Amino acid sequence: MKTEKLNYHLPAELIAQQPSRIRSESRLLVLNRAIAELTDSRFSRIGDFLRPGDCLVLNDTKVIPARFCARRKSGASLEGLFLAEECTGQWLVLLRGLRKVKVGERIILCDSGRKDYCQAEIAEKKTGGRCNLRIDKTLSAEKILDKIGFAPLPPYIKRADDPDIDRIDRIRYQTIYARKSGAVAAPTAGLHFTDGLIKKLKKNGICFAYVTLHVGAGTFKPVTTENLEDHKIHKESFSLDEENANIINEVKEKCGRIIAVGTTSVRTLETIACDSRVKPASGQTNLFITPGYEFKLVDAIVTNFHLPKSSLLALVAAFAGLDNILNAYNHAVEQKYRFYSYGDAMLIT
Repeated sequence: MKTEKLNYHLPAELIAQQPSRIRSESRLLVLNRAIAELTDSRFSRIGDFLRPGDCLVLNDTKVIPARFCARRKSGASLEGLFLAEECTGQWLVLLRGLRKVKVGERIILCDSGRKDYCQAEIAEKKTGGRCNLRIDKTLSAEKILDKIGFAPLPPYIKRADDPDIDRIDRIRYQTIYARKSGAVAAPTAGLHFTDGLIKKLKKNGICFAYVTLHVGAGTFKPVTTENLEDHKIHKESFSLDEENANIINEVKEKCGRIIAVGTTSVRTLETIACDSRVKPASGQTNLFITPGYEFKLVDAIVTNFHLPKSSLLALVAAFAGLDNILNAYNHAVEQKYRFYSYGDAMLIT
């Protein structure tokens, strides 16, 4: 399939720069893929499109404040994104400006107020702007990032490094049910849920299950190959425990729908599904779902609006049909829905 088929026109003003004032008051576009029907609604009314016995599967990963500022001793600014702690005191990071920095050079990591926090050494350069940093602190990466880090917002959300604004982003670029630290990007379809909405849905017979998939920086990587199939998708760590596997299997046995909240939940469930069932599992997945894929478990998807020519757009096109998705996106543009991470939502049934 030609990647260009996943392209669409999006006016820049529709890229959401701030979250909605109230999470659940985001707009919701409902796509019935069987009859190509579109319905405009609000996320707070998602229950109108669900049935008792359905199961919403949420990704409970927790976003860490992975973006940080640094400087060379010459004073030149650097910006980093923490990817992983490969061993104590050694980080794998994406470093903007890495080309000019030498192996063995020592740089200064700055706290959220732009004051010097600690030094680090460029231990090794890798491909794609990545490098290993050797940190001059014995604290865990999570504790250090709590001091120096900012919410790792995607590049299309513009921010000054303002600690007051970051405090808001740290709350809003995080689902209310996040509990397992490890993501460097949010599972954004879940940002629309509130405690009150979840309570209401449970009262109406909707059940909930949780998977964990730690979203990586590759989620923002565009597909640059001419043919979609030539794109290499990033690996991400996932897990599903026995309790939640049992919930999902029981819903399937009773003919309820499995509704994956977010593409991360879709990829986790489809990675481990077999004969419309799941077993407890953990590992890494680089499952790349493209048009023509046959879904094993997922019956419906809650998702945000994705970037043109992205692997995430390919996934929802595989689920709903490319024509259906492009028609839905064109409708969303015409109706001035808000797009991307802090934007509005879709329910595809």
